[in-house]
Amino acid sequence: MSQYIVRRFLQMIPIAFGILTLVFSLIHLIPGDPARQIAGENARPEDIIAVRKALGLDQPLWTQYITYVSHVIRGDFGRSFQTNEAVSKQIAERYPATIELAFGAMAVALIVAFPLGIISAIYRNSWIDNVARFFALIGVSMPSFWFGPLLIIAFAINHTWFPVSGREEGLRSLVLPAVTMGLALAAILTRMIRVSLAEELTQLYVTTAIAKGATRAKAIFRHALKNALIPVITVLALQFGSLLTGAIITEQIFSWPGLGRLLITSISNRDYPQVQASILVIALTYIMVNFLSDLLYGVVDPRIKLG
Repeated sequence: MSQYIVRRFLQMIPIAFGILTLVFSLIHLIPGDPARQIAGENARPEDIIAVRKALGLDQPLWTQYITYVSHVIRGDFGRSFQTNEAVSKQIAERYPATIELAFGAMAVALIVAFPLGIISAIYRNSWIDNVARFFALIGVSMPSFWFGPLLIIAFAINHTWFPVSGREEGLRSLVLPAVTMGLALAAILTRMIRVSLAEELTQLYVTTAIAKGATRAKAIFRHALKNALIPVITVLALQFGSLLTGAIITEQIFSWPGLGRLLITSISNRDYPQVQASILVIALTYIMVNFLSDLLYGVVDPRIKLG
């Protein structure tokens, strides 16, 4: 187990450096002179020179890259052009809100998807299955930029059960944005659980367990469901990245003070150190979640050897 963890961690290092390189290249892919764009069209030549020096663009490319990587490893993302605050401080303030929203959406998805997926698999091709698949189809078909405002109108304006925006009211503030993001994921997970569990229910070991005296419920929940979770974990890990990127839209809709909203603001203000840091943190979080999902495989299914 420990060897597997070390091996997977070492595999993450070149991926992380690849992301670092792409993020570093971001400012060099901008058409024209980034310093002139940041300083503004009416900037004086000395202002442009000052911006270029602040960004390190007056140095050779390899020097810029080594400097950038060494600073990032130390947790130094530079200073914001707009606020002159340390970018790492702003990231630290916003990051917990985005993670809270992502896990809240995942919780909503699991609460909805597990019962629907299991029932659909057990009563496959029945009217119950058809109803569950219909709701799953609706969930996939509702984009967050449409569904979010609809929830605000229904539950924050018309009934005032939840706040319209912000994060000040704790769990009540989390409900609407989490549901906005979570229902689409719930639809995907419902279909995955249904297909995976239905396939496991046709396996010989389930029939054998029932023949040896196990109840159908015990055969399903103790044996089949555990094996059916393997592809579900994979989908969850992959979809977590979608939750992080989807949070960009949802955070804008609900004025949620997270990393996605900060990224949009930074792009609008051409605050490139902030943009680079936000993209890097989101990407590294996605890599770490996939690493943790690999470790969960051995916990869910002992047939998978991690050593």
